[in-house]
Amino acid sequence: MSTERKATLYRMVLPEHTCPFGLRAKAMLEAAGYEVEDHLLRSREEVDRYKEEQGVSTTPQVFIDGERIGGSDDLERFLASN
Repeated sequence: MSTERKATLYRMVLPEHTCPFGLRAKAMLEAAGYEVEDHLLRSREEVDRYKEEQGVSTTPQVFIDGERIGGSDDLERFLASN
């Protein structure tokens, strides 16, 4: 049985702007020992399409074991409770 911890992160990295909350989420996951599958949303259209498809209003979005945790504040609460 593997003890490897994996997380999936969707975050905005536009040519003119890198979302600081996405950077924060990635740093928190790595500090907690998660291997991060990092999905970069590289255009405003890609960000908007992702948010619409997922029914969310913000990025980043974090998933652990296939379960949506939410954004960086949600992730912080999740990590504090585990």
